[in-house]
Amino acid sequence: MSPLLTEIRQNRLLWLLAGVPVLFAVQAGKPDAHTALFVLSILAIVPLAALLSCATESVAVKTGDTVGGLLNATLGNLTELIIALTALRAGQYVLVKASIAGAIVTNTLFMLGACFVLGGLKHHVQEYNRNSARLQAGLLFVATIALLIPSMLAERDPTRAAAEFSQSLSLGLSALLIASYALGMLFSLKTHREFFEGAKHEEGDQVVWPTTLALGTLAGVTVLVALVSEIFVESVQQAAETFGMTPAFVGFIVVALVGGAAEMASAFSGARKNRLDLSVGIALGSASQIALFVAPVLVLLSYLLGPAPMDLQFWPGAVAMMLIATITASFVTNSGRSAWFVGMLLLNVYLIFAMTLYLLPPKVN
Repeated sequence: MSPLLTEIRQNRLLWLLAGVPVLFAVQAGKPDAHTALFVLSILAIVPLAALLSCATESVAVKTGDTVGGLLNATLGNLTELIIALTALRAGQYVLVKASIAGAIVTNTLFMLGACFVLGGLKHHVQEYNRNSARLQAGLLFVATIALLIPSMLAERDPTRAAAEFSQSLSLGLSALLIASYALGMLFSLKTHREFFEGAKHEEGDQVVWPTTLALGTLAGVTVLVALVSEIFVESVQQAAETFGMTPAFVGFIVVALVGGAAEMASAFSGARKNRLDLSVGIALGSASQIALFVAPVLVLLSYLLGPAPMDLQFWPGAVAMMLIATITASFVTNSGRSAWFVGMLLLNVYLIFAMTLYLLPPKVN
């Protein structure tokens, strides 16, 4: 426990962990204080995300950036999955779909762009394994096409028979996407692992935690983030009305940013330490995992948990944004090199989407 306690003492951001029990106390004493719970839950996730970042970096030092990035993306997406499941049980399908689309766009544009900016400002030009980036971008493109087809057909034929066809098609596509994700993991981690290895890095003055402590911290923090996320979801709708935000903007921007806080902390830290393979792996790996695994799983679970089955039909604006984000990420990661201005371009595209959603919310079903 010594490395963990030392990290908490030295990192002032982790002092905010004292706010986690405060959040639980307010939730127990004043469950109707939605605005206060909304703000406190966001503040509680920040230090938890930082702690998760420290533990993930220790694991990545021993397993390599490829496995480390996958591990961080999986744990980070667990938070987003819990948020989506909570909304799914409540029948808030607009929020669920907006959070899926928002997480994909946020990870490919905001997280990746911020990593390029932060790393580029410190290291001028950075390099990373473009084979890994190409694989994740390719998987993401396939998933985007799978989300495009049901949405396109529904726009052309809004009858009940078409809706039933869309539901059946969504089930088939969900199974196909999950299988594609599994095969992609087999390809990158087993049969062709040598093509996706990141560059070796010196540990320097970094204190590497014992594996048991790092994994235990990952598990404990993930549970805490899940509990905080449930409070966040319960309060987000009421708080959104207070702040004048629509469900689409909340799901696409707010939930995506809060749900991805843990991944972003690790990705940003990796970029600053010139470990861009880890950062790119987290950003694109998380986006592809959401599109190929989380979204299909939510469709399947909607038959058990939701008031009605959910399909993969998204409103046209969301599909367009996901497709543009995927193509943009594929374009900028093709060379395997980055600088801060490349990141600014990605951030600009994200800000265009954010302003559009806030000022002119899309029509959703």
